[in-house]
Amino acid sequence: MGLPERKTPVSVAEYVLSVLDASERTPYIGEDISQLQHSLQAAAQAASTTPPVDELTQVAALLHDIGQFTPAADLRALTGGEAKNLGGQAASQSVGRVGHETLGGAMLLALGFPEKVARLVESHVASKRYLCAVDVSYYDRLSDASRKSLMYQGGPMSGAEKDEFTAGEWCQEMCQLRKWDDAAKEKDLRVRDLESWRPVIEGILITSPSEHESKLVSGVRPGLLKPYHDIVKTGQLVTSSSRVARPFAPF
Repeated sequence: MGLPERKTPVSVAEYVLSVLDASERTPYIGEDISQLQHSLQAAAQAASTTPPVDELTQVAALLHDIGQFTPAADLRALTGGEAKNLGGQAASQSVGRVGHETLGGAMLLALGFPEKVARLVESHVASKRYLCAVDVSYYDRLSDASRKSLMYQGGPMSGAEKDEFTAGEWCQEMCQLRKWDDAAKEKDLRVRDLESWRPVIEGILITSPSEHESKLVSGVRPGLLKPYHDIVKTGQLVTSSSRVARPFAPF
C-alpha cells in the first residue's frame, strides 16, 4: 500500500498498519524475531504496564521503529530523508538505518500524529544513550546489536546534554519506552495482534484542528524536529529532549 492520497484517521491508520504488517518479513536485527513481533511486544508492554500509561505512549511503543522499515520512497516523500545504513554497511550486515528514530518521528508528524507520539519515537535512541550514562548496569544488559549501534549513535550522553534530557518533557516516558524496546525480543511470545491497534491509532488521530495548525507542510513543527535532509547535510542528529543537535559518526 502506498501513501494515502488524503490523510484521514482511517487512511493514515490503514497505511501505518500496512507498513507494520509488511515488517513481519523483515528480521529484527540481532534477534530471532521479526520487526513486527518486536513492535507488537513493545506495545504490549506499554499497554499492560503499572501504573498505566496513556494511549499516545502505547502507540509510540508500537511505532517506535517505523523509520527502520518504512519503504525508502515513502520516507523520502514524507521527510525528504534518505534511508542509509549505519556505518555505510550492506543491509545484510547493518545494525540499522542512520537516524531511523528521527525519520520515524518526522514521518509521523507529517502523517498527522500528535507531537507526543513523534517525540517519544524520536527519543528512543537518545534515551538509550541517556540510560547508558545514568545507569552503569544498563549498558551491560544491552544486546550485542544495540551496543554496536550505540557506537554510531554518539555513545553515552554526558554533561549538559544529559542534564537537558533529564529536565526535558516526557523524560520518564522516553526511558520507559526504551526499556520496553530492549525487552521486546522474545521468540514465540504471544501478544495482542496488530489489528487490535487500529481503533487506538484512529482514535489518537482524531484531534482538533488547532492542535495541528502550527505544523509545516513538511510535517515538521518548528522547534520539534529538524528536517531530515538538514540532518544528513550537516552531519547532525537531533536529541529528543533538548532539541539541540549532536554530531553522529560518519557513514
